Amino acid sequence: MTALLKSINLAVAFLLELAMLVAYAGWGFHIGTTTLLKILLGIGTPILVAVIWSIFMAPRSQKRLQGRTYLILKVALFGLAIAALIVVGELAYGIVFAVVFFDQHNTPIHLAIVVLALSI
Repeated sequence: MTALLKSINLAVAFLLELAMLVAYAGWGFHIGTTTLLKILLGIGTPILVAVIWSIFMAPRSQKRLQGRTYLILKVALFGLAIAALIVVGELAYGIVFAVVFFDQHNTPIHLAIVVLALSI
């Protein structure tokens, strides 16, 4: 049973990471004022976040952050993705995304509220 729960948790974490990239892409395509800027932000922002993730957050990365710095960067990247959803008018998706993220990471509720408040 424990192995099944661990597998489910890893799958949810992976889906959250993909959803984060989609949120950044949606923000980029929405916020750009010209077609070129929409394409650059809509494609470039998720690529930049994926590169940051692969260097500092990936489990097999040689430069993987540890402890608090890992947690700070993770909350910052996901918090900005939540803010991106809210900025493009997807408040409900932003709240659901935040609830799933903070629940999946057993984040203390006061930290979750602070990140949500800063996003709005």
